[in-house]
Amino acid sequence: MVIDLDTCTGCQACTTACAMENNRLPGENWQDVLFYHEGTYPNVKLMWFPRPCMHCENPSCVSVCPTKATYKDPDGGFVLMDYNKCIGCKYCQVACPYGVRFYVDEKAVVQPDIRGVFPSEAGRQWDPPYKGPQDDPSRGIGIQPHGVVSKCTFCYHKVSKAPKGVADLDEDIPELKEYVPACVRVCAPKARFFGDLDQPQSMVNKLIADKRGVRLKDETGNKPQVYYLSGGATASVPSLRSMNDSGQS
Repeated sequence: MVIDLDTCTGCQACTTACAMENNRLPGENWQDVLFYHEGTYPNVKLMWFPRPCMHCENPSCVSVCPTKATYKDPDGGFVLMDYNKCIGCKYCQVACPYGVRFYVDEKAVVQPDIRGVFPSEAGRQWDPPYKGPQDDPSRGIGIQPHGVVSKCTFCYHKVSKAPKGVADLDEDIPELKEYVPACVRVCAPKARFFGDLDQPQSMVNKLIADKRGVRLKDETGNKPQVYYLSGGATASVPSLRSMNDSGQS
């Protein structure tokens, strides 16, 4: 995934689309947009930073999972969750340097707790009336049961069905739009792109090369598969620590 920070307007359409596509609880934002302040008074600017799961090439969350519930998909490189194996130990939450994992069995992030409005009789977190048909607990797809950790799947249930050999998944190509991740498909300013880095002709490869794409906290060795563009200026990509220190909301 490639995210152009110069184009992103912080509208949070990605957050909303992801929540609807993946039946997320309010506040459980797999596609989060972090807001923070930059500069000093009186020259203070409100900034924003979109932050999905990085689906790392070398994910620390996988190496610490005692039950192998978190794993790398051998075909597409996705980092996925097996709800059937997760014991809710939260080791993966601690190991992830990006803060993109969620454990929602505790107090609801947003009140009132909507789980009481749409309770589930199947041992899951809730049963919203608008839930989608996709359900694959072995890949962390669908409404999770109690006592497990959840995370962004890059819309595996959509992307994995795309025709083989496609370089880019673009919502502007009619025959491919149903396979595009929800956050990419709804991005109004066209700030998100999704494609195959192994194909030199892919748009994501060209964007990363032309605008010197960078990866967040690359010093961790996790090798994220999300690249940020900002006119080649790496200083425009903040670290999570700098956002916390500057008044992230």
